[in-house]
Amino acid sequence: MSEQSLNELAKDRVLPAYREQYDALTTLFNSLAPSQWPTVTNLPGWDVQAVASHIMGTELMLLGDSPTSAELDDWPAHVRNEIGARNERWVHTLRGDSPDDMRQRWRDIVERRSAAMSELSTEQWHAESWTPVGQATYSRFMRIRVYDCWLHEQDIRDAIGEPGHKSGLAADVALDEIATGLGYIVGKRAGAPEGSGLTIRLTGPVDREFHVLVDGRARVVDGLDAPTATLHLSTGTFARLTGGRGKVENLVEQVSVDGDLELGMRVARNMAFTI
Repeated sequence: MSEQSLNELAKDRVLPAYREQYDALTTLFNSLAPSQWPTVTNLPGWDVQAVASHIMGTELMLLGDSPTSAELDDWPAHVRNEIGARNERWVHTLRGDSPDDMRQRWRDIVERRSAAMSELSTEQWHAESWTPVGQATYSRFMRIRVYDCWLHEQDIRDAIGEPGHKSGLAADVALDEIATGLGYIVGKRAGAPEGSGLTIRLTGPVDREFHVLVDGRARVVDGLDAPTATLHLSTGTFARLTGGRGKVENLVEQVSVDGDLELGMRVARNMAFTI
């Protein structure tokens, strides 16, 4: 693992982001009125309670718990793989919980998971582990969890019309994880030509740049002298496009491009890379 990767995955970076994300979700769950839990979200087949159940279910899985709902007789159309099926079992398991039940469950999860992660040594934090993106390290899995929880917090906020928490350490760590997919997005999904370079400039609330060079393969680099195209978009639009949220054509209207307009818009339209 490179020194940069170790720094980005370090416990003293990822764990505080995780705790910040826990606090943000606690505040959000506590603020939800009973009428808001059944609100439809932009995720197929899931309301706010289902999204919360997915977040909680994965945390419970990391604690060694299992869903009580087993195989379904008829899987919903949005379940396309085993990870999706695992998520749906938790959604069904927690479907009957009241808002108070959900909040109490979340408080218990935060207490148990925070204690478990705090006790890990540096070696345990970086130990080899299964992750949703294949075999990697526990630290990578925890960064994926920060990203997943942050993105799903945004899903809930979008559904109830309460924007917030688009910046901070959790957002920064989530963007670290998104950056790992940019080579695939630019090189494979958008088919950027050999020798081209693309800069993605986030205009806020997080101000950040990503640079991708296509040189044999597309990869993230520290900078580009003269990018073929530069995309300008907000943190929220970037998260929605890479996360496959919302209607692509509506979102790309919020993207501006300097340089090669055709290449820039092709990248913008092909950013979705999550499972």
